[in-house]
Amino acid sequence: MRKTVSKGFLKTFVFAGGLVAVALAPKVAQADNISDAMIGAYKTSGLLEQNRALLRATDENVAIAVAKLRPVINWTLSAQQSYSRVNTGSAISKSNSEGLSTGINLQWLLFDGGASQLSQLAAQETVLATRQSLLNVEQQVLFNAVQAYVNVLLQQDTVSLRGNNLRLLQEELKAAQDRFEVGEVTRTDVALAQSRVAGAQASLTESRGDLLTAQAVYIEVVGHSPGSLAGQPSLPQRVTSLQAAHSVAARNHPSLLAQQHSVKAAELTAKSVSKSLGPSVSFGATASYTDSWNGSGGSNSSNTSLTLSQPIYAGGALAAGSRASVARLDAEKGALISVQRSVAQTVSQAYVILETSRASLVSSNERVRAAQVAFDGIREEATLGARTTLDVLQSEQELLDAQTSRVQARANQVIAAFGLLSSQGLLTAEHLGLSVEIYDPTLYYNLVKDAPAHVSQRSKDLDRVMKALGKN
Repeated sequence: MRKTVSKGFLKTFVFAGGLVAVALAPKVAQADNISDAMIGAYKTSGLLEQNRALLRATDENVAIAVAKLRPVINWTLSAQQSYSRVNTGSAISKSNSEGLSTGINLQWLLFDGGASQLSQLAAQETVLATRQSLLNVEQQVLFNAVQAYVNVLLQQDTVSLRGNNLRLLQEELKAAQDRFEVGEVTRTDVALAQSRVAGAQASLTESRGDLLTAQAVYIEVVGHSPGSLAGQPSLPQRVTSLQAAHSVAARNHPSLLAQQHSVKAAELTAKSVSKSLGPSVSFGATASYTDSWNGSGGSNSSNTSLTLSQPIYAGGALAAGSRASVARLDAEKGALISVQRSVAQTVSQAYVILETSRASLVSSNERVRAAQVAFDGIREEATLGARTTLDVLQSEQELLDAQTSRVQARANQVIAAFGLLSSQGLLTAEHLGLSVEIYDPTLYYNLVKDAPAHVSQRSKDLDRVMKALGKN
């Protein structure tokens, strides 16, 4: 497991089942860049914690399957009191007995045609599928953090643009009023400028509201306030072609890998059900001691048995269960086809969106350049009387629209780049090299896969691990 330490001083306690980090002097909650946002989401996501716990519960199913291959021993202690009265017609007899008995019973499945071993293998495949599902959840969490970061940045840029636009329009209003006083323009020109200023103030207020909303979403996703963001993030390295993206996704996408394991688990389960229709052999042993409370003496008893059983008829339930397991296998195979097509479609869509956003950003940059040149020229011509106030206001609006489109295109490109990464199954903390303690699902599994008993040292280690996980 790769171990890295994020900013701030950390003290780490090592348990047999994993690592628990306790912050002694954490830094002030602040996401400087997009990596910090993803780190915050990875560390604080309740969705990740929920699915990690579900994975641990799935790990325990392997232990349960292993336990079925082991002997089961039960101890009993019972107190009895009996009374009987018999009337034979000629005489009445009564009897009363009291006693205490204790015993041990052992049951051990020796042979079932391999059904239990197949169930254990199916449980292991389900664990592997659940691990991939956890990675898919991790991708969702990190992608939500990317979107939250980019949206805050977008809204901040939008507020800045609308603030600058309001200041420019206020200057134009003042210029129109000055020119009206000297008779160069009419009251209509002043009214137009006043209308644009009022509209810009309303738009700025709306943008500030959108920024507050974006910040609230950021806190929900990342776990703390965004603070002062570092600016536009660098884009992740992308594949050279669409075909290469498909190849990477086929090897790495967790949804696809999870479904492949689910198909294997269903196949093993169907085989297990089929094997369970055959004979089974079990061994049994009991030993007991009974002592009378009146001191009349006690008795010992013991017996052993070897039992062969074979289902013959169960009203059709056995055949129905076998057919149902085969149908579930067919359903999982069908789901695999759907997942394969869905992943391929998502990769193609993400690749096209990224290419489109790149081209859109190039066009937006050119539009801003041209709009800026036009605005500067029209504004200068207006001072010479060659342009009206309306011309200046329309040119200013065109420049604002171009600048707004550019910041939106820039945000779309970042989201599309990380979206393509996610579609290939590469948007994980480990692949991105985030400075976090990577959750290792094999640590807990290795502790429970052999089904340790309560009295074992490994079980005590598990108790400490569970206690530590509950505190986090």
